[in-house]
Amino acid sequence: MSKIMAIRIGANPIIWSNDDLPSIGGGTSLQDCLSQARRAGIEGMELGNKFPRTVDGMKSALEPHGLDFISGWWSCNLLTHSVEKEIEDFQPRLALLKGMGCTVCIVCETSNAIHGDINAPLSTRPVLDDWEWRHFAERLTAFGTYLQDNGIALVYHHHMGTIVQDRADIARLMDSTGESVNLLLDAGHALWGGSDPAELARCYAGRIGHLHGKDVRPLKRAQADLADYSFLRAVLSGVFTMPGDGCIDFARIMRELPEYSGWIVLEAEQDPDLAQPLLYARMGRNYLHDVLIQTGHRQ
Repeated sequence: MSKIMAIRIGANPIIWSNDDLPSIGGGTSLQDCLSQARRAGIEGMELGNKFPRTVDGMKSALEPHGLDFISGWWSCNLLTHSVEKEIEDFQPRLALLKGMGCTVCIVCETSNAIHGDINAPLSTRPVLDDWEWRHFAERLTAFGTYLQDNGIALVYHHHMGTIVQDRADIARLMDSTGESVNLLLDAGHALWGGSDPAELARCYAGRIGHLHGKDVRPLKRAQADLADYSFLRAVLSGVFTMPGDGCIDFARIMRELPEYSGWIVLEAEQDPDLAQPLLYARMGRNYLHDVLIQTGHRQ
């Protein structure tokens, strides 16, 4: 595949309806989400809690809107059970991904995560000791190898409130896992977690298998850090926004990824009653389209 037009712009339905706090956007229908995504120029969608979970159902939902299915978040529990159990639990999702022609699976360890607890300050997020890291890395690599054997790349989502949050966590993850584990670079989570997203792109360019386009409002981040908000409380305060509306220079990131081919997926965990989804999705899509032209990824 040539470099030009190798990157497509997708969206996560979290722009319309939040998975961690379903009351946010709870009244927004799937049809409204999909029709607005297409009107905003979006080419594909990730999985959300209102989406079908079968191949026939997914095709019926997306095809009328001319949207492709990109992938979806998989909450793994490799700290608490075996790789064999993880693979067994994963079978319905594997059937969906393979049936829809997906090439990546978004994975995050959530057995001890706190990002879904509105009362848990981020200072209480889980931290692994050396033995736990070895245990986790071995199992994650084995799970990644299983996915790889099925034609799907495991892309690990570093995320606030989980065991892989800051720059040291990301380095530990990448250093201790095998080549079957790739990185999902989420610009918003990277910056808030204390990393420079462009530096991550430069350091791990060869293992970055998926991109999430999320921006940060610096003042809201500072307030959340100072008051030790929970993840969801910070989300409700407006810490995240669309690319082009925050402080992240996405052109810096993309210049570090000249050979990247795949999706960049818009996300902004905002209240749709306060941040109109169609307006923000169109803003983010147009900003990223312009960035990709600037960096030579699109004409």
